[in-house]
Amino acid sequence: MPLSSERKAAYFETMKNLMSSYSKCFIVDIDNVGSMQIQSTRLALRGQAEILMGKNTMMRKCIREFVDENPDTPIAQLEDCCRGNVGFVFTNGDLGAVRAILESNVRPAPARVGAVAPTDVIVPKGPTGCDPGQTAFFQTLQIATKIAKGQIEMTTDTHLISAGDKVTASQAALLQKLNIEPFTYGMTLKKVYDSGSLFDAKVLDITDEVLTAKFIAALNTISKLSLALNIPTEASVTHSVANAFKAILAVTVELENYTFDKAEIYKAYLADPSAFAGSGGGGGGGGEAAVEEVAAAEEEVEEAPPAVDMFGGGDGGDY
Repeated sequence: MPLSSERKAAYFETMKNLMSSYSKCFIVDIDNVGSMQIQSTRLALRGQAEILMGKNTMMRKCIREFVDENPDTPIAQLEDCCRGNVGFVFTNGDLGAVRAILESNVRPAPARVGAVAPTDVIVPKGPTGCDPGQTAFFQTLQIATKIAKGQIEMTTDTHLISAGDKVTASQAALLQKLNIEPFTYGMTLKKVYDSGSLFDAKVLDITDEVLTAKFIAALNTISKLSLALNIPTEASVTHSVANAFKAILAVTVELENYTFDKAEIYKAYLADPSAFAGSGGGGGGGGEAAVEEVAAAEEEVEEAPPAVDMFGGGDGGDY
């Protein structure tokens, strides 16, 4: 039954208020989602987001009118999203939190004849509860069975339906006999609108950890290229400094008439390693302190540049 002009006007006003009040929204697919499930989702989102459903023609017309009234608004992109069985979830809060609520509100559902399977359906082996007189039914579906304790028992797990296939009458009847509800339905996120940008909902899978890992991988690549080409960059400068210190130290320890502060401890160790060995007795405290000093100096050389170990433990000496 078509809406009255008063209800249409009220709907248009509601949608325009939502578009002007919120800067973010989800475009969701609501195929196979019942009204009670939508209502429970509304309750779960109360205070965080608002759900708007309606006819695609009405939503498109409302968006066009809103764009005419606000020529500079980027919300015109939403008009092309009004295709199929879709709705809008408006929010100003965290998209990740709203998404978690939407995706958690799912309901199990039986397999209906002609429905497209969203996932694979595998029926586990075991007793079925069906009497032996229904063996022919399982044979029709090419399911291996045996009679055990007065009932039909499936001998192997059966891949009954593949994702994307339409459910046949025999498959739906079998699942009904076994009291299996193989599918779960809920609001499916299709697109995300955020402050003028429209993108796929999969972008929300990119977490801070993913971005950090990608950034570090790129930084490692830049450092390797910089060292290989001998072109200093901010990414490679710590490696260059560490490698330069090692080269200077290697030359200094071979010179008798030249040294510098940081090299003294290494030259002393090479001159008399026994002086840095602990005696094992009560008077060995001085030796142990010297050993600790050498260890601390070596640690400073290896760890002072914060990114020396950035690509897997190499010291950059090959470059």
